[in-house]
Parts: sequence; C-alpha cells; structure tokens
Amino acid sequence: LTEELDSVTSELHAVDIQIQELMERQQELLQKKSVLTKKINQCLEDSDAGTSNECDSSPAAWNKEDFPWSGKVKDALQNVFKLQKFRPLQLETINVTMAGKEVFLVMPTGGGKSLCYQLPALCSDEHVKWVHAEMVNKNSKLKLIYVTPEKIAKSKMFMSRLEKAYEARRFTRIAVDEVHCCSQWGHDFRPDYKALGILKRQFPNTSLIGLTATATNHVLKDAQKILCVEKCFTFTASFNRPNLYYEVRQKPSNTEDFIEDIVKLINGRYKGQSGIIYCFSQKDSEQVTVSLQNLGIHAGSYHANMEPEDKTKVHTRWSANELQVVVATVAFGMGIDKPDVRFVIHHSMSKSMENYYQESGRAGRDDMRADCILYYGFGDIFRVSSMVVMENVGQQKLYEMVSYCQNISKCRRVLIAQHFDEVWNSEACNKMCDNCCKDISFEKKNITEYCRDLIKILKQAEELNEKLTPLKLIDSWMGKGASKLRVAGVVAPVLPREDLEKIIAHFLLQQYLKEDYSFTAYATISYLKIGPKANLLNSEAHVITMQVKKRTQSNFKVETSEAYHSEQADKKREGKTSGNFQKSTNMLQQSGSKNTGAKKRKIDDA
Repeated sequence: LTEELDSVTSELHAVDIQIQELMERQQELLQKKSVLTKKINQCLEDSDAGTSNECDSSPAAWNKEDFPWSGKVKDALQNVFKLQKFRPLQLETINVTMAGKEVFLVMPTGGGKSLCYQLPALCSDEHVKWVHAEMVNKNSKLKLIYVTPEKIAKSKMFMSRLEKAYEARRFTRIAVDEVHCCSQWGHDFRPDYKALGILKRQFPNTSLIGLTATATNHVLKDAQKILCVEKCFTFTASFNRPNLYYEVRQKPSNTEDFIEDIVKLINGRYKGQSGIIYCFSQKDSEQVTVSLQNLGIHAGSYHANMEPEDKTKVHTRWSANELQVVVATVAFGMGIDKPDVRFVIHHSMSKSMENYYQESGRAGRDDMRADCILYYGFGDIFRVSSMVVMENVGQQKLYEMVSYCQNISKCRRVLIAQHFDEVWNSEACNKMCDNCCKDISFEKKNITEYCRDLIKILKQAEELNEKLTPLKLIDSWMGKGASKLRVAGVVAPVLPREDLEKIIAHFLLQQYLKEDYSFTAYATISYLKIGPKANLLNSEAHVITMQVKKRTQSNFKVETSEAYHSEQADKKREGKTSGNFQKSTNMLQQSGSKNTGAKKRKIDDA
C-alpha cells in the first residue's frame, strides 16, 4: 500500500507540472491573441473613420523610385550622405513626407531615422533656415533648422519668423524626433512637447513626420492627438537588432569586485574596442571613470552638469578613438552616431524597457556583432524607484524592467517584443541572448512560506510604528539588525543574501509586497509594506511559485547570477574549457513540501 501511495503521489506531482506548463502556454497564446485582436480592431476602427493606416496604406505602396522627386532623392543619398542604398522603411517614409503627407516612423535606435527628415530637406528648396535672419532670407542655402520644443513654446520671435517663412511658402515640413515624448504615457514625457500641437494648427499646409525608436500603439495614438494630426500613415519596423547580444549579469555587491569584472571585459573581450558604460547618477559616472583610469583604461565621464566644452571634448575624443570608453548618464544620447560601438554596459539598470532599448541600441550600428550587458542589483530597484516616483507611470515601467532582469529562462528578444506589442519567435534569436544560450532545465518551486514569514515581519513592524527599508527587512529575515524587528517563529533561511533579494523582488513584482515612500528635504526614501495580494495567503491552498534551475527533488538553486553563463560564453568564444569555473550561487532548499498531494491549489506564477 505504501508503494502504491508513493506511486500515486508521484503521478500527481507529474500532473501538477503538466498543468503548470499548459497554463504557461495558455497565457502565451492569450497574449498573442490579445495583440492580434487589438491590431484587427484598430484596423476596423480606422477603416470606419476613413483614416489611413497600416491596414489600407501599406509601406509597400511607397517603396518605389518613380516619383517626381526620386532622382533628387537618389542623388542626395549617394553624393551627400555617401550611401548606396536605403535601410528598411527609409525610402517609404521619405516618399510619404515628400508627398506632403503625415507619417509616424517607429524604428530601432541606429536604424536610420534622422536620414528620413535630413534627406528630404536637401531635396526641397522651400525650407526654413537655421537662424532668424535666414528664415526670411530668400537667398539662403540652408535646408534644416533644428529647434527644441521649449523654443517653440516660449519664443514669440521664433514663431513670428516661422509664420513669415510659411507665408512665403518656405516652411513645408515639420519633423518631430523622439515623438513619444509628446505623450504622458511615454517613457520620456516632456511637457513642452505638448506645445508642438500649435504647429499643425497654425501651419496646416505643412506635412509632419514623427519619429521614435520606442512607442506602443497607445502612445502613438496619444501623440497623434497632441500634434493635431487627423490622418496619419504609421510605418513600424521590427524592434529586432539581430547583431546585438543581450545579457543580464548579477551586480557584485562589492565595488572593487564590480570594477574588476568590468575591467576584465574591457581588457579581454573588448580589447582595443569602443564602448559606453551607462550609470545611474553623475556621481557614479565620475567615480567609475576614475576607477577605470586608475587601472589603465582610457575613459572619460559625461553628464549633464559638465561644461559644454568639456562634454564636446569627451565626445570628440571618443569618436576619434582617443578614449575607449565613455562613462555616462542618460545625458549621453543625442547625436551619438559612432558605428563601431562594440559594447554598451549598464552599470545600473535603466528606469524603463524603452530607455534600456534605446541606450543599448547605441551598440553595433555598423551591423556587426556587439554586446549589451546589464548589471542587475537589488539595491538599484529602490534607487531608481525613488527617482521616478513622481512620474505618471514611472514605477510601472521600472517594474517591467525588473521583471526583464529577474527572468532567467525566456529569450530576451521575446521579452522585449512583448513589451512593444510584437509577437516574436524565440528560435529567431539565434542564441544571441544569455537565456537562449543556456543548456539547462527549469522548474517552478514553492516559496509561499517565505512570503508568509515576510508578512509577519512587516505586520509586527507596523504595530511598532516602524518603517522597514528593504535592507532592514532582509536583516530582520536573516535574524540580524535590531532585535525588536525580529519575529519569534520566523527562522532565518539558509540561503545566500542575493537569493533572498531575488525572492523579495519577486514578491514585489507579484504585489505581495509594495513600496511606500517618505520625502525628506534631501532625499526620497523607499520602504517596503504589505502588498494588496497578501490577503490571498489567508488561504492554505494559495501557492506562490518561482522559476529556478532544475536540480534534485530535495533541493534546488535559485538563479541569481548570469556570470556563470557569461563566462561559459566567453570561454566558448576564446576556445577554452570551463571546468575550473566556480559557480556563483548556492543551493536553495525546497520549502512548502506540505502543500504537495491531491489538494487543489491556486498557482500564482511569475
């Protein structure tokens, strides 16, 4: 009878696993269905409204070279820009804007968006000029004027000159780069972009072209309303940059170890090659620069508070390969057209997937292999969260970024595609991301009891009128720190600290925990509190699972570092073996075994 019971129990366990796999597949299919349904419904809505969109005006209709301006366009491409052919969607977009129609172009960073308004400017003789005098000078030879949204919003003189140019039929086209900034739902919303709607209202006979690397359909529709564009073509290139290798690494907690890790990469895999390191703050940028310089790396710092001439000097020296690395904040973005950037390293994660996609996309613009390495650390969640707390969707976008970093099995390109409403087949990644390079199996493990213990700690702290920072919560969980914050009956897990951090981040993403903020004169402090889904734990049948590397039945390992896989990949590239590489994480013992059996359970997966 005992053997028969064990057999039934084992079979039930297998069935549970199959159910979980089917539920995962169901969610993937539902998501694909949702994306496709939205697109179909949008097509029908636009068709009923009589608007032009991707459903009735495909890019193929504009992929021609028999327009009246085609000769000029080809001549400018070859003789001015020294290019022999267009990249995908460039010709289509140029033809639409040359025809005096509106168009939004969604194209990856480095895909060639700026050519789509620079080239038409050279092929037209009626454009506005660079300075106020030139704007009304009939003999001017200048073709483009670059202006900030702030200038349009605040300068009456500029608008006056613009009006005269329009009356003289010299102002015919408006290009709004980074058009996602118009929408408050965009990741880089800038209030002054909302003032750009005056241009189409005041100058209705101009055509408008909006360009961005990162915008969802929702953001584009919002931008269209803000810019007062009634009808608009929308051309969307694939997000995919096949030459970019995406990788997430565990951020070493020790600063010296971290710098050593980066230096090994720069002096090893990227020896003599150009790169960018993005940092969270100006202080980080300066400190990392000094550390690299002390170790012989030709590095320069770049951030918003530097003098303009100093920023120009760093950019120029880097472009001329006198500096190997620019260590920068997000201020280093506009005008980066260096094609041979072989690596972009994120010292801290970006505040959103859109930001990360743009920043990492500055690598490999020559279409040659380049690496995008993101160092993910638990503490950075709360540094960034404190910075974006006042933004409309700042926390939501940050958590999407954290979810990307926490994922240890899904193709990075699939994760990026899901964010940008694109369906993507992981096989097309061609093992150009860390997760697709892994040759290991994964499974779901029960971590419910850990969550119950954390809730007990937070409840007691609340009763004591104490606020717990993430650091204090972990210390209390590990049996450290102030004794009054510890809870009787909560046993410290026998786990590495980084594993506990990963588990807490998982609970935060799943809303069993939530952040709360305190504002002082000098800083914004993040605390952790009981989240809205914590009440589900009142049911003994409720289960929280987490994906981990598959081990034996009695123990398992939470993947908290990609260093092992990165090292393996390095050694494969260098033709070396990896037998002496020490794995960076410890074993995590299985918990919640009492919930196995025939009892029906609610599975709450990542």
